[in-house]
Amino acid sequence: MRDRSTLALRVVDGRLSLLDQSRLPHEEHWLACDTVQAMIGHIRALRVRGAPMIAVAASLFAASRAQSGDDRDTIAEYIAVLREARPTAVNLAHAMARLQACLAAPDWRPRLVAEADAIVDQDRALCEAIAEHGASLIAPGEQILTHCNTGALATAGIGTAMGVLRRAHEQHKRISVWVSETRPLLQGGRLTAWECAKLGMDYRLITDSMAAGLMAAGRVDRIIVGADRIAANGDVANKIGTYALAVLAAHHRLPFYVAAPQTTVDAHCARGADIVIEQRSADEVRGAMNGNRWAPAEAPVFNPAFDVTPAALISGWILDTGVATPAQAAAGCFAAS
Repeated sequence: MRDRSTLALRVVDGRLSLLDQSRLPHEEHWLACDTVQAMIGHIRALRVRGAPMIAVAASLFAASRAQSGDDRDTIAEYIAVLREARPTAVNLAHAMARLQACLAAPDWRPRLVAEADAIVDQDRALCEAIAEHGASLIAPGEQILTHCNTGALATAGIGTAMGVLRRAHEQHKRISVWVSETRPLLQGGRLTAWECAKLGMDYRLITDSMAAGLMAAGRVDRIIVGADRIAANGDVANKIGTYALAVLAAHHRLPFYVAAPQTTVDAHCARGADIVIEQRSADEVRGAMNGNRWAPAEAPVFNPAFDVTPAALISGWILDTGVATPAQAAAGCFAAS
C-alpha cells in the first residue's frame, strides 16, 4: 500500500490515519484506524464522511489489515461489516464489492492492496474530471449556492461540487459562493467554510432557511450540490435539505446541478423511493452533541440524514464522463445496461 497524504487522510508505512472532521474547524486532530470497530465508529460518528471518502477510507483500512497479515476470512468479515456502516451512500458498497472480488484469487493479498490503491487513484481522477466538466458551465462573476461539504474533506481528490467551484475559482472566474450551514451537524458551516477559507475563495455562510430569500432577491445564479446515491432514473439522495433547495430553484427558475462520480450511480436502484435513508441520533437536533442543549432533553425528534430530489427538478448531472441532461436521464443513461 503506497504512502499518501490528502487533506483528510494519511497512509505512512502501511498505517492509516484520518483527520477527525467532527473537531473541525477549531482543531486538526488525526485518528488511528487499527481496528474495524474504530473504523466503523469513525464512519458512524462522521469523523470521516463524504460518500467517496468513506469508500476510500474503508478500502485503505482493509488493505492495511491485509498487509499487516490478517487472514482471508477476517478480511472478508471486515468487508462485510464495513459495507453496512453507511447504508445510503452507495460508493462504500461499490468499493467493498471490488475488494471482495479480490479474495477469490490465490494471490488475494497483493491483489486487494493494489485494488484499494486503485480505488483512491480513481477517486482523485474522477474529481478532476468532474471539476473540468462543471467549471465549463460557470460564467464569470456567478453567485453559486452549495450545500453540505463536497470538497477535499469528502473525497480523495479536490471534491465533487466543491471541486467544480474550486476549478472555477482557479480559472479566475471571480465566483462568489453561498455556503449553507447544513443542519443538523453544520457540515457547511464547519467544513465547507473552512475549505473555502483555505482556498482563498470569496464565500458567505448562511443558515439553511436564508436560501429562499437570497434566490428571491436575485443573489443566486446557480445551485451545485453533491450526491450520496443516484438512482437509475436520475433521482438523487443527498444531505437533508437538498430537496428543499431544488424546489426553491425550480420556483425561481434557477439551474440546479448535481456533481458526483460514476461510483455514486446505483444502476440497480430503480428510483429514489427505493433508497434506504439513514436515521441519526436525536441529540444531533437537540444540541447535546456540542455540549449545549437548545431543545428540551426529551423532545421527540425526526432526524433523517438525507432526502431525495426527483430527477425532474435537476438541470443536469455533472459526472466524470460529462454533463448528463434530463433527456439523457429519462432515456436511461443511469440504468444498468
